[in-house]
Amino acid sequence: MTDWLALILGLPTANATERMRAWRALKASGAAVLRDGAYLLPNIDACREALAAVERDILAINGTAYVLPVVDPSGERFIELFDRSEDYSKLRIEIEDCREQLTTENALSTTKQIRKLRKGYEQLSSIDYFPGEPKRQINMALQELETAVSRALSTHEPHSRNQAITVLNRSDYQGRVWATRKRPWVDRLACAWLIRRFIDPQAQILWLEHPQDCPTDALGFDFDEATFSHVGNRVSFETLQASFELQEPGLNRIAALVHYLDIGGVQPVEAAGIERVLAGLRETIIHDDHLLAAASAIFDGLLAGFVKEEHPNE
Repeated sequence: MTDWLALILGLPTANATERMRAWRALKASGAAVLRDGAYLLPNIDACREALAAVERDILAINGTAYVLPVVDPSGERFIELFDRSEDYSKLRIEIEDCREQLTTENALSTTKQIRKLRKGYEQLSSIDYFPGEPKRQINMALQELETAVSRALSTHEPHSRNQAITVLNRSDYQGRVWATRKRPWVDRLACAWLIRRFIDPQAQILWLEHPQDCPTDALGFDFDEATFSHVGNRVSFETLQASFELQEPGLNRIAALVHYLDIGGVQPVEAAGIERVLAGLRETIIHDDHLLAAASAIFDGLLAGFVKEEHPNE
């Protein structure tokens, strides 16, 4: 990095409010302090816009402000001023504390804390102009924490079976009773939505207190010994999708999202936001049928958005 921008400013001593406003704006931009009244940022679009905004505000109150180009022939002299390692370390401590305190009882409330941690990470990474290993490690730690919370919200997850998946005819599975464990989380909610949307529109969903309560004539899903559950590396949603050869546009992206939120892996960009929404619904909606209806609207919207992205001209 050889091109930089310096902001040299002078503020009226009597205007403490504007002084604080300018300081906060510069801090939010990640500007390095060269000395009192002198700040430095890389010469990139976002930084030029940030410094120009501060300059306008200062000139509006009769202060002085100059944005000046700075060239560093060595290319490395100022980089150490933007080291975010200490900030990442503080965030790591918060993440580790959150992980240590996580239980099945507080998993739902922990999602709120994770939202704050994720927001803090995003704000920090937005001003990490020279990212390295600390950023990658914190992102991974956050993903692991999000996965741990998702698993805590869905206790007694089924064990995976290694078996071949038989392709089934949808016409043989109409008007049936489908059963799964009550207080559903991502995989069970998505499975119930998939069943009604693409397999059995008139399906009756039965919520079980215990898996052993499943009626003999019901089609169980997402519990041990259920008709449809985890197979190999597939979660129950993916097992249903493969069993009925469902390849509708956008559906594979829903499957990838459910897979990540249920057992981890590669994180889709939508994962954190969808997890927050579903956690909020689960916290506020007590009746499982109503919870499924609300979650189904979310999955419908996601699918429509994915289809639009994949086929923009249709």
